[in-house]
Amino acid sequence: MIFMRFKEVALSPDSLIFGTAKYPLKYGYDLEVGRGYVVPEIKYFPRIGKDVRDEYRSITESVLKRAVDLDMRRLQLETELTYLEMGVQNLPGEITQLQKSIIERYAREYGLNVGFRVTVADIRDFGKPKHDESNYMRMMETFESVASNGADVLSIESEGGKELFNYAIIRQDVSGIVASIGQLAALDMGRLWRDIVKIANNKHVIAGGDSACAFANTAMRLAGGKRDNVIAHSLAALVRVMSASRSLIAYEEGAVGPGKDCAYENVFIKAITGYPMSMEGKSAAVAHSSLVGNIIAAACDLWSNEQTENVKLFGGYGPEVFLEMLHYDTKVMNTALETGKGKELKSLFIDSDKYVDPQSYVLAPEVVYTICKTIVKEGDVLSRTVASASEAAAMLLSDSKLALAKNEIRFLEAARIKLEEIYKNTSKVQELLLSYEPKVSKLRIRDYFDS
Repeated sequence: MIFMRFKEVALSPDSLIFGTAKYPLKYGYDLEVGRGYVVPEIKYFPRIGKDVRDEYRSITESVLKRAVDLDMRRLQLETELTYLEMGVQNLPGEITQLQKSIIERYAREYGLNVGFRVTVADIRDFGKPKHDESNYMRMMETFESVASNGADVLSIESEGGKELFNYAIIRQDVSGIVASIGQLAALDMGRLWRDIVKIANNKHVIAGGDSACAFANTAMRLAGGKRDNVIAHSLAALVRVMSASRSLIAYEEGAVGPGKDCAYENVFIKAITGYPMSMEGKSAAVAHSSLVGNIIAAACDLWSNEQTENVKLFGGYGPEVFLEMLHYDTKVMNTALETGKGKELKSLFIDSDKYVDPQSYVLAPEVVYTICKTIVKEGDVLSRTVASASEAAAMLLSDSKLALAKNEIRFLEAARIKLEEIYKNTSKVQELLLSYEPKVSKLRIRDYFDS
């Protein structure tokens, strides 16, 4: 059962702007998010082959020292756990506690307002019975451990439904994509976030949110740039829109943000919920390329680099260098807000990207608002997944300023027909899902419905 259903859109296109959320948050060492300014969120990765404890100690020290040197007042650190850390008993808690002690010292000595997000890895093998219950319990134990040892915000990039999505996306199979995101992923999200929110509430920390990275970012990478692509860019745009309904479930179960950086669908989530969101764009080029580097900044509350390894660069180690870049980005945004020029900068972010690609088009606040109104009026997750994608397809086809290639137009026209067919027959999606089981080796439909 969903904790809460959002029935209205919280933010209009005008009020959907960087640095300002309807429901700001305060946590960590007096860090406020969504209170009228944008906060840098630095994400980092330890070097392979090095002692992981030493790496996290070094990274935390170096980024906080750089913050002090730059006279920064606010920032957030994110540790994204991997299979490696999660495979060692007590290691996630040790890493969290080690970093928290350093954060506490810098906050006390230099007056920094700091938040600390820990993202737990989804280590499940969905091919195992009951979707790998033993590893699911390990994930929950890890959430408990990091929450007990200093994490302020709990997040995950969950992968329920990914086994079918992988099969469907490479074939540009709209039916399989809808079923994987709107049905399987949705069912998994409900169970997962009920448990995460319960842990967060018991430990008095923040349930931050999920990311459809395994779905929408996979599609984005396959779509590629203007020359090299595997799938239609319009399909990647529709997957991004579909992912909003899936990621919204975390907030319906009680999460309050700030949503995770790599969830580009967070612009939809912020519009619907009014909660602050972390986002990533041009400074995430260290981790991946995209055609949405500016437009996504239009509504961010934290601004992230996605991920950088702790390698030596001319300007220092990766994490401290990218923190400095984020700092400069957020200084411009915050100065625009302070001087009353926030809307002008927001317009520049949007106008520089909106008509470059279907993927950037669907992230424009006025487009987001229209799609969000479609999402909130639907009564169930599957219907809103399909209806929102259908609305996005119609908008992509109708805007004459968006120069779509002929193959993109053909794809969208075919997709609209398929989406309308699914929308009229959502009761048959479970039957459709069963038809994929013989084709997808790790797909276990019954386990989703029994969980």
